[in-house]
Amino acid sequence: MYVKRNIGWGLVLRYAWKNLIFFALYAAAVFCIYHFLKWDFISIPFQPLSVIGIAVAFYIGFKNSQSYDRFWEGRKIWGGIVNYSRTWALQVLSFVRTEDPEYDHKMHTEMIHRHIAWINALRVQLRQPKSWAIKENRMVEKVFDKHNERNISCNEAYNFVSMREFSDLKKRVNPATHLVKNQGRSITELKNKNILDGFQEDQLQSVLEEMYNLQGKCERIKNTPFPRQYGFFSKVFTWIFVLLLPFGLLDVFEASAAKGPVDMIQWYIFLMIPFSVLISWIFTTMEIVGDNSEDPFEGRINDVPMTALCRTIEIDLRDMLDEQELPESVTPKDHILY
Repeated sequence: MYVKRNIGWGLVLRYAWKNLIFFALYAAAVFCIYHFLKWDFISIPFQPLSVIGIAVAFYIGFKNSQSYDRFWEGRKIWGGIVNYSRTWALQVLSFVRTEDPEYDHKMHTEMIHRHIAWINALRVQLRQPKSWAIKENRMVEKVFDKHNERNISCNEAYNFVSMREFSDLKKRVNPATHLVKNQGRSITELKNKNILDGFQEDQLQSVLEEMYNLQGKCERIKNTPFPRQYGFFSKVFTWIFVLLLPFGLLDVFEASAAKGPVDMIQWYIFLMIPFSVLISWIFTTMEIVGDNSEDPFEGRINDVPMTALCRTIEIDLRDMLDEQELPESVTPKDHILY
């Protein structure tokens, strides 16, 4: 998630430089054909083009609204994970009480650390790329590769569970699911030892149920691509508009130039090049913004900062265990919080 108030132009150019060069060369070619080859017939009335532009703007607006809803739902889900993580730690510390402080501390640490393993396993699973994931240009990809936070293959659960449990997790298709299952087994074990009563068992199992619900919601977003009829035709309509735009601007600037000095008419039309580039960049940028919000768990610049949220949960839960050596909070890299 980009956290700086204003997006730097260096980052903007990383996304836009190819399009800007293409738009400038394309508009210049249209101008040269019109001005030097005297192909006056390529000029088209701007009125039908403006209708296309309005329709494209509405279509992009709808797509961006739906894309943002996917991001915001993902962020709300992880807000729920933060809240229920604290609830889990509180209930474990409150309910698991015996006359043996060492046993209590062992079970508290095991169950709370396993939960930290779960959130990190879930984060890693959600960061794995899908076939339909957006591909950025090389300059943008270099930024992400330098930060080394996307699509990491390691499972950080090994830092928080026993080697025996971790060895079993490595065989699993969905390690996060099995970590919650193992939590349920620990609760059953405590109930059989009469450490938990029926009410306490029910409360802890209810939190685990909610963890599965939150994980399932994340997986629903992750495994369901944005409807391609919206994503694909949004791009098609945008490019139809920007490719027709220079021809329509010839008509606009020609009409305006006719009111000025005769010897300046042709060169006044030259202004259509920068205006064409500007308008084309605005429309394609709006379209790209929607693309970058479709899949909020990929670890890109506008995605849910799961690494930072996992670290926040880890700090809170280990602090509740009264551990002394707590990790540092995750800080942004080049104003990007992962």
